Amino acid sequence: QVQLVESGGGLVQAGGSLRLSCAASGRTTLNYVMGWFRQAPGKDREFVAAINWRVGNTIYADSVKGRFTISRDNVKNSIYLQMNGLKPEDTAVYSCARGPTRYGLSRLGSAYDIWGQGTQVTVSS
Repeated sequence: QVQLVESGGGLVQAGGSLRLSCAASGRTTLNYVMGWFRQAPGKDREFVAAINWRVGNTIYADSVKGRFTISRDNVKNSIYLQMNGLKPEDTAVYSCARGPTRYGLSRLGSAYDIWGQGTQVTVSS
C-alpha cells in the first residue's frame, strides 16, 4: 500500500517562499502522475500542478504559473512544490496525490486515486 506524506507547510508573509515535499512510501513505481491540489476554507478543491514521474513533463494552474514549480526526485520517491511570490489567496491546505498515467497530466481530482493528508500553508498580508 502506497502512502503519501506531505511536509513543509507553514506561515509566511506575502511575497515569501515555501517548499512543500511529498514523500511516497510503500510499493512505488515511476508509472504514475503526481499532482498538487489545494483547498481553502469554504472553497472547492483546486488543481495546482502535476508532473509525470517518469518523463518529468509538467502542467500548472494559471493562478500559479510562473510562481510555483513542481519537481521530482526519483531516488527519494518524492515530489516537491517550490512556491515563490506567495499571495494571501494561496492560503490553503495543500495535498499531493498519485494517479495512473492513462489519464495523462490531469487537472481533475478524480484522475488521482491516492492522496496525502495535506499540509497547511498560510500567507499573511
